[in-house]
Amino acid sequence: MIGAAAPYPSPTCQPQLTVVLPPVFYRAAKRRQLDNQFAFIFRTGIVVRDGRAAVTTMGEDIVGESGTIANIGGLVCEDAAPALGIDFGGTKIEAVLLSKDGAAAWRQRIPNPGSYDSALTAISNLVAAADDAGGARCTVGIGAPGSPSPRTGIMRNSNSTYLNGRPFREDLARALGRPVRLVNDANCLALSEAIDGAAEGAQSVFALVIGTGVGGGVVLSGAAIDGAHGIAGEIGHLPLPWPGGREADPPPCWCGLSGCIESWVSGTGFARAAATEHGLALSAPDIVAAARSGDPAARAALDAYVDRLGRVLALVVNLLDPEVIVLGGGMSNVTEIYVGLPDVVRRHTFSDLWDGRIVPARWGDASGVRGAARLWTKDPQVGH
Repeated sequence: MIGAAAPYPSPTCQPQLTVVLPPVFYRAAKRRQLDNQFAFIFRTGIVVRDGRAAVTTMGEDIVGESGTIANIGGLVCEDAAPALGIDFGGTKIEAVLLSKDGAAAWRQRIPNPGSYDSALTAISNLVAAADDAGGARCTVGIGAPGSPSPRTGIMRNSNSTYLNGRPFREDLARALGRPVRLVNDANCLALSEAIDGAAEGAQSVFALVIGTGVGGGVVLSGAAIDGAHGIAGEIGHLPLPWPGGREADPPPCWCGLSGCIESWVSGTGFARAAATEHGLALSAPDIVAAARSGDPAARAALDAYVDRLGRVLALVVNLLDPEVIVLGGGMSNVTEIYVGLPDVVRRHTFSDLWDGRIVPARWGDASGVRGAARLWTKDPQVGH
């Protein structure tokens, strides 16, 4: 059976016929996971799935069990297209178009609009601008707070709460007219830093985002680990470990629990604790500035923050024992925290020694967006 494919125009891939082949052609294929669906991809451009195969240079069309063409997106030609990464942050949305050598060919940052429909429109506008800048339809990878359920695709656990309960990835794909890969933003940070960042060469990496919220990501042997239910590394809503003093009466968290790690070591959590414990009605950056200028209350607030963050990282060490812990997000830019953290971790580590590294992200605020762009590399490093 031969039928005409229905690809979109692209300067990097030309449309061809789609041909159904017998299962014997599976033998030359490589098994890959793509958006929770398994496909078999030939170097020659043959795609096999669900007992049928298709030949196409477009990487957009595949023949399903019924013999009809079903779009699952970007299977063959993703490496030929410009790679756009989008970091969907709590206060801002950043987009970066990466060249093949990892350089940022185009960049734009906008405020988070604060509502679901506005966010869809904002991202659509960013992608259109990136297409124009790159001279071709780009692939789209997104790092977002929370993650889509592997069962339903519905977003959950996002501190941008208007995303929760919505099919964000699917709605974006529909609005953009192309497939979208969306994973947790901390996974993007971990992947970026493990590939060519502060943890380059390490076999085990844990990344912690400490910004508006708190999120974690794990990379083992170059693969970002999602976990069986898509929540690997998500420590932001575990209780603060080894609580004492005022921590025994924990604050409520937006997630419905109380005393969550996010409530203590996010930037907003730092400011909240500084206000309730030290009487500082200041933002996190202003508290840090005051500590640097010698204000004793601000200094005490920052010391308490380092102790809490160190206990959180000790929990990570006791569970995963990574070679490198990479910190990202606004609080990772506070250089003073790296002096005291190792001693706090050692005091709470269940071992006679600990000499792991705690480092800021090499790519700083751009690390997550770079990892998101790499979700469309030839061999996506995402595992379970």
